[in-house]
Amino acid sequence: MSVDSPSLGPAAAPRSRSADPRASGRLPGLDGLRAVAILAVLAFHLDPRWLPGGFLGVDVFFVISGFLITTLLVREHARHGRVDLVGFWTRRARRLLPALLLLVPSVILLARLVEADLLVGIRRQALGALTFTSNWLEIAAGSDYFHSTAPQLLMNLWSLAVEEQFYLVWPLVALLLLRLAPSSRARAGFAVALALGSAVLMASRYDPSLGATRVYYGTDTHLMGLMLGAALAFAWAAPHRAWTSTPAWERARRPALLLAGATLVALFALLDESTAWTFRGGILVASLATTVLVLGVVERPSPLRSVLDRPVLRWVGERSYGLYLWHWPVILIVEADLPWAARSADGYLWSRLWCVVVTVAIADLSYRLLETPVRQRGFRGSARHLLHLIRYAGTRTARAVWAAVAVLAIVLTTVLLTVPTRTSVEQLLDANSAAALPSTTPSPSAPEPSAGASPTAGQKAGPMAQTWAMPTGSEIDGYGDSMMVGSVHALRYYFPGIRLDARSNRQWAEGLSVVTRRGDATRRAVVLALGTNAGTDPERARATLDALGPDRMVVVVTLHGRLNRIASDNAALRELVAGRDNVALADWDAALQGATGQLQSDGMHPSLVGAHLYAKTIRQAFANLSTRHTGTPVTLEELPVP
Repeated sequence: MSVDSPSLGPAAAPRSRSADPRASGRLPGLDGLRAVAILAVLAFHLDPRWLPGGFLGVDVFFVISGFLITTLLVREHARHGRVDLVGFWTRRARRLLPALLLLVPSVILLARLVEADLLVGIRRQALGALTFTSNWLEIAAGSDYFHSTAPQLLMNLWSLAVEEQFYLVWPLVALLLLRLAPSSRARAGFAVALALGSAVLMASRYDPSLGATRVYYGTDTHLMGLMLGAALAFAWAAPHRAWTSTPAWERARRPALLLAGATLVALFALLDESTAWTFRGGILVASLATTVLVLGVVERPSPLRSVLDRPVLRWVGERSYGLYLWHWPVILIVEADLPWAARSADGYLWSRLWCVVVTVAIADLSYRLLETPVRQRGFRGSARHLLHLIRYAGTRTARAVWAAVAVLAIVLTTVLLTVPTRTSVEQLLDANSAAALPSTTPSPSAPEPSAGASPTAGQKAGPMAQTWAMPTGSEIDGYGDSMMVGSVHALRYYFPGIRLDARSNRQWAEGLSVVTRRGDATRRAVVLALGTNAGTDPERARATLDALGPDRMVVVVTLHGRLNRIASDNAALRELVAGRDNVALADWDAALQGATGQLQSDGMHPSLVGAHLYAKTIRQAFANLSTRHTGTPVTLEELPVP
């Protein structure tokens, strides 16, 4: 998350549109590019289905930041023969800390008023925010950026931590390069090598079964955007201005900018967190496209620069830091404060619009009343100004202000000391976890069967005398993930005697392993509800159905969640079920459409009422399957919800 304005001097000079933006103190157009980045991130966090690859906006910020910071360092070294590191770090602190110090206590107190579940893990998150180590603390805690049962109030600050670590280390490296490297080409080459090394490290360390958070959060594995921006800055400082003075660039300029823009837009629209290519080249390509766009913006006046320098985009870009800081906590707090909004499409859209309005209002106030004054006056000057205002407001006002500060400090301390350690959803899953497992669970250390291989004779389900009658609970086995864990009591209410084998975050690979290990002991009817966190694995799902054989009644449950991949996951399940006469689909996702109060506060797991809808959806699927084979409609008794 880039926090720098496109200013290349100690103080911003008047806006210039000269052919060579290096002659002025500003680079027109970069605020607009930053606006595009924050709008992409905002759209992704409001609803990943709207812009699946919107999280790549962070990489756009990284490239801009790497370019601006390195350009500042190169210019200062060229003018003075040295770099004032203390002054550099002080300016970064003035830019970063004021809004951050306002954000952290404010959202903690607001969240406590609205929903205590939002404060789970907040002490670690606050420590990471204030020490710029959020990314590494969350990696150590096993957090998941893309799938989280417990929404993290300060989750978005991971990128701020990466940038601050860059601000601390890179000036030292850049200074060595400026003194020791013989040319701009060598300096740029070094930065490109670091970028490629980081991309290779991300690709090699990415493991789909473990999730993407480690490689996405890691400074070592997510350095490519910052380094490509730095490489461009070194090349831009050379007399050839990153080779833009050559005939080759003149011929390639327009096609290159069009291709870069189209590539970035396509990546925003098509990539998502479930695509392995995102982390095996996708982020690098997005960073390369952004690097080309940055060069096109700063190189000369152009239609692209004119569009990006429009007042509205410039306004958004100038406030992008505040927008980035506040948007995610605001989304979580509004969701918790307006749970009714998720019950209808109109209510959901209005709640999202409200999130945007609140975020923009706070970011604008922060920019005008806090961030800009501190940058202009410094910490000491701002503190003196504030004390002056309090002193001359009158004794009564001053006492009220200091009393309010003391009360808020006490309340904040109390909140931090008494935050819950588990969300209500996690507590429910913990309470149900033992009941969701059979008395004898197959050893998890047993080898996983190959998805393409047939189970051995001892594993594969043998022929059965299938009656296709509506199964009773004592004839049903359930294999599932946290959706099934959260619905244990409802499943046992509708299917007395059902045997469940479910645990949180179970994927299709483990489901296949558990099913094949049980072998012939599997009952005549089976429920499969797997893959909520990792998505549908068609190959292993198909192997699971093959292992169960054609003689068992099987119900496969669809997935639900505000994730872009849900539609494709469920489409894969429908394709999987098609043509298998013994398999029916329990469309949990469709059952939730238009229903209210069916989900927990996380918007994914069934509530106590929703668990009954979950079980009834499965029961209806079994009834449909029985009717399909027997020709006799099944009449289901309407049971009262306890």
